[in-house]
Amino acid sequence: QVRLVESGGGLVQPGGSLRLSCAASGFTFSNYFMGWYRQSPGNDRELVARIGSAGSVLSYADSVKGRFTISRDNTRNTLYLQMNSLKIEDTAVYYCNTFPSTRLGGYWGQGTQVTVSS
Repeated sequence: QVRLVESGGGLVQPGGSLRLSCAASGFTFSNYFMGWYRQSPGNDRELVARIGSAGSVLSYADSVKGRFTISRDNTRNTLYLQMNSLKIEDTAVYYCNTFPSTRLGGYWGQGTQVTVSS
């Protein structure tokens, strides 16, 4: 059974940092490109960052470039997103999934809420 469990979100002040984790199970994690996505109220879900199956970083959204770092540990079946210099506009529910996101048949985890506020 496919499962993606995101964690590490929370409330942080502008300029702060958070590290998100995504524990994957039920599929061969190391075979898949992975990505972090986010969705804020009233907006479509957007791709934030993506990484190759072996750990090569493929791309970041322009809005997070230079502030966020995606990484993975295939021995732990875990995807990470280090978020620094957080801005109010980074507030969203963050999800991990394969890239493209359709490779798990439309499955999405519950996400983790990131709120940036003073």
